[in-house]
Amino acid sequence: MADDLLTDFERTTFTAEGKTRDVFRKGSGPAVIVMAEIPGITPRVADFARRVADIGCTAVLPHLFGQPGRDPNALSKGKAFGYMVSSIGPACISKEFHVLATGKTSPVIDWLRALARHEHEVCGGPGVGAVGMCFTGGFALAMATEDVLLAPVLSQPSMPATINRKHRYNIDISPEDLAVVQHRCAAEGLEVLGLRFTSDKLVSDERFQFLRDKLGDGFVAVELADQDANPEAMMTPHSVLTEHLIDQPGSATRKAMDQVLDLFRTKLLADATS
Repeated sequence: MADDLLTDFERTTFTAEGKTRDVFRKGSGPAVIVMAEIPGITPRVADFARRVADIGCTAVLPHLFGQPGRDPNALSKGKAFGYMVSSIGPACISKEFHVLATGKTSPVIDWLRALARHEHEVCGGPGVGAVGMCFTGGFALAMATEDVLLAPVLSQPSMPATINRKHRYNIDISPEDLAVVQHRCAAEGLEVLGLRFTSDKLVSDERFQFLRDKLGDGFVAVELADQDANPEAMMTPHSVLTEHLIDQPGSATRKAMDQVLDLFRTKLLADATS
């Protein structure tokens, strides 16, 4: 692939919590907040957002880090590594993101919750969806304290960084926020969808067990084997919806992506299609 100019997206800005960020939007209908993995809004992240728009939702991509549209796969290994470091470095030292802390919600979540409320007002529908990937994987869970968030998806949630069992059996959300999500799962039938490759050291068995233990039937896990991953990807199996997607009918990763899109159809579009 090559860099994606994102010309089919509308580029806007959104300001909340004293912070203004660029936001890329495509489609119409209820909003789905698509939060990119490191190194940012790559062509494959943009392609997933296009799938969201294709089902009748508005894909909303906040620019949190990296260079929008940049394709690291088009670079040499050395330059690709440098670009990854240049993207993750500022995020790791930013006070807006908690990388190592357990039992804490990253401050950036307040901005993302405000974005979700705003997009619900603009786009209408019963509520909004949210997808986090890798570095942002757990963000969709913490955003689910908002009543407007009806379809949270955690794709390979990798924070806090896996250092010891305390970090592995955990995710980047405060106990207070987790209690709200637990209540929503039990009282409202909120469904939290999680995706990962079982060999992925960034997303341990213990992290998904933590989510099962805390959310009960409200957590639905989609776990894939190494052989399900795109063998042409640069890294070991990790990015379910993007780099390691085998975009062919019947493939395990395509089924996983379809399950995500079906969640949005069910929670956000059911009234419109019934």
